[in-house]
Amino acid sequence: MKLILQEFLSLDGVAQGPGSPEEDTSDGFTRGGWLVPHLDDAFIRIVTGWIGDADAFLFGRRTYVNFARDWPEMNDPDDPVARKLNGLPKYVASRTLTEAGWKPTTILSGDVPAQVAEVKRQPGRELQIHGSARLGASLLAAGLVDEVRLMIAPVVVGGGRRLFPERGAPTGLRLLSSETTPNGVTAQVYEPTGLPRYGTYDAGASS
Repeated sequence: MKLILQEFLSLDGVAQGPGSPEEDTSDGFTRGGWLVPHLDDAFIRIVTGWIGDADAFLFGRRTYVNFARDWPEMNDPDDPVARKLNGLPKYVASRTLTEAGWKPTTILSGDVPAQVAEVKRQPGRELQIHGSARLGASLLAAGLVDEVRLMIAPVVVGGGRRLFPERGAPTGLRLLSSETTPNGVTAQVYEPTGLPRYGTYDAGASS
C-alpha cells in the first residue's frame, strides 16, 4: 500500500481542531473549528474522492481517540466517508493504549516506523493518515510517506499544533495537482522528493 499523509491545514500550518471548538482542546487550544466556515460542495467532493482510495487508516493516539469517539455515531450507510472510516482496518501508533474499541483496529507500539513499513507491504491501494500531525511529520521524515495531500484553508489561526513544526526535518516536494474550491480552500497534492534542493539567486542572470 502507498502511505498517504492527508491533512486539513490553516494558512499558518495549524492542523489542530479543524472541525469544531471541542474537537481537540489539548494543550489549552481554544481556536478549533477554523475550517468549517470554508466548507462547500467542492471540498466534500475532493475529500470524498481521496478517501475512496483508502484500504486502511493510520492514526496517532490522540486523533484515534477523537475519531473513535465521534465517527461510530455517524453510521449512515449512504455516507461514503463514514462507511470507510468505520468499516476498514485501522492502525493506531501508541505507547499507552492497551485496547482499541473502534473495530477493526490494530495497535502499533515500539518501533512504529518499522511496523508501518510492514503494513505498507500488505496488499491494497492506500494506507491513509488523517490528522495525527506529529505521527505524519515523523513518518515523512523517515521517508515512508508516498504522497502528501493538503486542504489549506484561507485563515491564520495563530496558534495550535502544526504539521510542520519549527526545526522539523527538511523535505523536498513535487506538486502533482492543485485545485481551489469556491470558498477558497486549496487542495494540493505533493510527492516527496527527498532532501530539498538549494541554490543562490543571481540577480544579474534574470536581467
